[in-house]
Amino acid sequence: MIRYLTAGESHGEALVGIVEGMPAGLELVTEDIDVHLARRWRGVGRGGRSKFETDNVHFYSGVRFSKTIGSPIAIRIDNAAYLKDRSGWSVIMATDGSGGGVEAITMPRPGHADLAGVQKYRFDDIRPVIERASARETAVRVACCSVARKLLKVFGIEVGSHVIQIGGVGWDTPQEYRGMVDSICEQGAEQLYKRADRSGVRILDDQLSERCIERIKKAKSDGDSLGGSYEVVVTGVPVGLGSYVQWDRRLDGQLAQAILSIQGQKAVEIGDGLMSAREPGSAIHDPIIRKDGIFSRTQNRAGGVEGGISNGMPIVIRGYMKPIPTMIKPLESVDIVTLKQQTTRYERSDVTSVPAASTVAEATIAFVIANALLEKLGGDSIDEIQERFDRLSTTVSG
Repeated sequence: MIRYLTAGESHGEALVGIVEGMPAGLELVTEDIDVHLARRWRGVGRGGRSKFETDNVHFYSGVRFSKTIGSPIAIRIDNAAYLKDRSGWSVIMATDGSGGGVEAITMPRPGHADLAGVQKYRFDDIRPVIERASARETAVRVACCSVARKLLKVFGIEVGSHVIQIGGVGWDTPQEYRGMVDSICEQGAEQLYKRADRSGVRILDDQLSERCIERIKKAKSDGDSLGGSYEVVVTGVPVGLGSYVQWDRRLDGQLAQAILSIQGQKAVEIGDGLMSAREPGSAIHDPIIRKDGIFSRTQNRAGGVEGGISNGMPIVIRGYMKPIPTMIKPLESVDIVTLKQQTTRYERSDVTSVPAASTVAEATIAFVIANALLEKLGGDSIDEIQERFDRLSTTVSG
């Protein structure tokens, strides 16, 4: 099984990660990770940091001669904001000293972890909460999970995503884009993310993209922020990942947790989950067929998971992100030191990061699928897992 840990603050010197449990023999170079880190920065509505922050990974262990060696993989991503010492971050985020002379932040932002964080950890300065709760952490998370993504690709499993809505502009129901997405994914889900990346907002329709961009520009001029929704699709997933025998082994539960673990995400659905609550079972459940000796379904409203187990259809997950809580337009709050009612201060941020969230979601979902695959197959090297995967492929036809 694979696990990973991340560390680092938004404006600290660097973000670091450890990926443990990756089988030996996986071909891996920094470019495999950097391509997805670059995608994370794309999208209309990103803030000023995207103009100077260039994320590149450095491997410090676990990789030798461009292949994993079975030991923990250590990853580092430097923070340009700190290294270029913009706004004196090397002083504000110093690991030594007493912090004397550094201004404390005492005005919590509604919708952020600020107030709950200082209450939990008993800080008298919100800065530590801002730094670790920040979505900047997702950079190193994308790096760690992209290693798992590379593992999946060996076995023909691909992950892609596209944006559905931003600020209420976009598609209203999955039926409006389902045929197009399914057609694109016939060649694998990577084609989906490559197609979506052509748009500044990662929406597959040109007219909707333009409308979203206008909506973002309007929100920026109003000093406001926008949320939205996106869809992640995984193709090539074999039957039998996950289980119904215990609550924590259910694949759909793990997928939902992966989405909600991303900063700012407030809801998730597997397949047509929301619609399933409104329509009768005769319209929702996927009829089973057998063609060329293989069991399949005539539709995929279950999103590729039934009873907590992958059923061989593409896995489909949708995430819903709230508007970013940092805005130019102030909101009412209370100073944690003076206890006076005041309006919030501005901390640099994006107007929207829904396109970025969709790429982060690809990574976190890839990690879940990779772990489920290893739980099913086991093995300490790519060659050993490949042998078991080949045997699995010959037993799932029914």
